[in-house]
Amino acid sequence: MKPNQFHKSTGFTWRDRWRSVGFALQGILVFIKKEQQARLHGIATLLVLVLAIYFQVNSYEAIALTLSVGLVWSAEIFNTSIEQIMNYISREKQPAIKIIKDLAAAAVLVSALTALLVGAFVFIPKIIAVW
Repeated sequence: MKPNQFHKSTGFTWRDRWRSVGFALQGILVFIKKEQQARLHGIATLLVLVLAIYFQVNSYEAIALTLSVGLVWSAEIFNTSIEQIMNYISREKQPAIKIIKDLAAAAVLVSALTALLVGAFVFIPKIIAVW
């Protein structure tokens, strides 16, 4: 194998696609089992699902909620990945690594605040209408 060749491409195969899905599912399971934030996001996701069903959100609201929840989960998984990489590189406190971790955490915060706003736009009028 050439030094810069990691994987010899054999073209598209369904078997390889399914293996890739399996690896991704393993990553999700590791994330859920090992990260406390995943459990918090899981509870929030269930709450959104229950509220969406209870208030019978329309298709556009469901799309906005789904994208918002997916954005938060994705940001948190990326953040965890970045933290793991930085911890692998060095366990010592280094200013550059702190900045990288802080930026990744900021992305999670921005996505969570965005999801909170979307949830407020969708659910507050429905809650007010019930009162």
